[in-house]
Amino acid sequence: MLDYENSANPYSERRETIANWKFHATKDISETEEILSCANSLTSRNIKSKDALHIACATELKCEYFITTDMALIKKCSNLKDIRVINPVEFVKTRNL
Repeated sequence: MLDYENSANPYSERRETIANWKFHATKDISETEEILSCANSLTSRNIKSKDALHIACATELKCEYFITTDMALIKKCSNLKDIRVINPVEFVKTRNL
């Protein structure tokens, strides 16, 4: 998903930065029925399909946080129980407690 979405990024500097982040990943995940089901559930909350797939993958991997700067996405996901969708600043504040 990351590669697909990043390939459509019109900004070369951002595209390169995101591609480099991938090398820091400790896990990789493939599509499953559970992920698709979770993503479909998220799209029913008016979450865009790509965002829903990202969050569904993170949920399947049992991630505690999904970090984004998309404030609309954070609001739409504010009551998810399996993962906390949070902005980078709040994440750093949370981790420094």
